[in-house]
Amino acid sequence: MFKIGLVIAFSAVLAACSGGNGTKNGEALLTYGNEAPTLTQNPEQLDLLIFGGTAGVGLETVKLALARGHKVTSVSRRPERMTLEHDNLNNVKGDFVKSDSYASFIEGKDAIISAIGVDASSEKITIYSEGMKNVLKAIGSNSSTQVVTITGIGAGDSKGHGGFFYDRIVNPFLLEEDYADKTRQEAILRSSQSRWTIVRPGFLTDDMSETRYRVLLDMDGVQSGDISRADVSHFLLAVVEQGAYINETVFLSN
Repeated sequence: MFKIGLVIAFSAVLAACSGGNGTKNGEALLTYGNEAPTLTQNPEQLDLLIFGGTAGVGLETVKLALARGHKVTSVSRRPERMTLEHDNLNNVKGDFVKSDSYASFIEGKDAIISAIGVDASSEKITIYSEGMKNVLKAIGSNSSTQVVTITGIGAGDSKGHGGFFYDRIVNPFLLEEDYADKTRQEAILRSSQSRWTIVRPGFLTDDMSETRYRVLLDMDGVQSGDISRADVSHFLLAVVEQGAYINETVFLSN
C-alpha cells in the first residue's frame, strides 16, 4: 500500500510538471507525426472485446464504442465495478492471464483491446506478457481479429522519453517491473502472425476529448506530453473502425 501511495503522489507531481504538450527536438509536436484520425459518422457495427473495461481508458473506450453503435464484451476481474448498462454491453468476469475465463467470448470478435493495468510492484510482473500469449493462442494463428494493446512511455524504445522526473525517478523506482513486462508484451505481439497495433499514450489525464493529439511512429527526439483518456479511446475506436495502423507501434501525445 505504501508503494501505491507513492505512485499516486508522484503521479500528481508528474502531472503538475509535465506542462501539457509534448516536444520533438525541443519544439511542440503540432507539426510532427500525423493528426488525430477522424471518426466516420455512420460506422459499420463491430463486435469488440475489451479487457479492463471497468475503469480508466478501458471504460472510456466502452462508453465511446457503445455510443457509436458497436457491440462490446467487457472482460474484467471485477465486473461489479462497471458503471454502465446497455443492450449492446456484455459485462463478464474474466482474467487476462486465464484464457479459459474468456475463450468462449473470443470467436467472431472484430477486435480485441487490452486496457488492463496493475498496481505498482517491486516483484516481477508477468500479467501483460503472459496474458497476451494466451489471447493470441485463443484467437488462433489464422484469425483476422485485430489485437490492440495499450502500453505507455517506458516500454521498448520509448524508455527515456518521459522527461527528467519520470525517466530518473518515477519509472526506475516505481514502474520498472511494470514496463519491463509491457516491453515483453510488445515483443510478443511483434513476433506474432496477428494483426496488431501497439498504442503508447503520453501522461494520462481526465480531461475531455479534444482530438488535437498527435500520432507519432518515431520516438527520435520526442519528449512525452499529456493526453486525456478520452482521446486515447478516440484513437482506439478509429484504429479498429478503420483497420488503421496495422502492425505498427504508435505514440500519442498533445
